[in-house]
This record gives sequence, structure tokens and C-alpha cells, in this order.
Amino acid sequence: MLLKEFLLVGLGGAVGSMLRYGISLTTGLMELSPAVGTLFVNGIGSLVIGIVLAVCEQSTWYLFLAIGLCGGFTTFSTFSAQTLDFFQTGKIAAGIVYLFVTLLLCLFFVWLGLSFGGKLFK
Repeated sequence: MLLKEFLLVGLGGAVGSMLRYGISLTTGLMELSPAVGTLFVNGIGSLVIGIVLAVCEQSTWYLFLAIGLCGGFTTFSTFSAQTLDFFQTGKIAAGIVYLFVTLLLCLFFVWLGLSFGGKLFK
């Protein structure tokens, strides 16, 4: 059973990653900023995960669509769903902390990675 679940998540992740790359190529061909593609992917991914969470229980479809496809397409959708869950369950302070800590921590780690990579490879 566990192998089936891993395969469902992996297949969904592969599809999501290919869709993400296709959107990157499309925005490049349209001569749009990469940020436009990222914004589009994050918005669509958040919409899709919202629909999946509304209609799918913890099932094979949930594994394939929410964990796999949306996870491969954009992890921002998961972040959005988790943040909203804090607010919906009345954990407002935890939601605010999670929101800001995630954004600040991720920005810091990108900066750190750029700094480390720049020093390492130059």
C-alpha cells in the first residue's frame, strides 16, 4: 500500500513539475517577466488545492492531486492552504506567525544561498 501511495505522489509531482516548466517556457516565449509565470502558477496552484481539499478526502485522488500535482506545480499552494487552516480553526496568532516567519525565513535562505553560492563559485 505504501508503494502505491509513493507512486501516486510521484506521478502527480512529475505532472505538476512538467506543467510548471511548460508555463515557464510559455511566459518566456511571450517575453513576460518570470515573476508573471510564478504569480500565475501560485494562483492557479492555490485554486486547485482549494478545490481538491474541498472535494477529496484523504484518498488516492488527494495524494495524486494535492500532494503530488500541486506539490510539484507549486509549494505555495500548500503554504496557502496551511495558513488558511490556522485562520479557519481560530488559531489566528499562529497563522500570522506562520505567515511572516515563512516569508522572512524563505527570503533569508534565498539570500543566504545566493551569498554562499556567489562566494563558492566566483
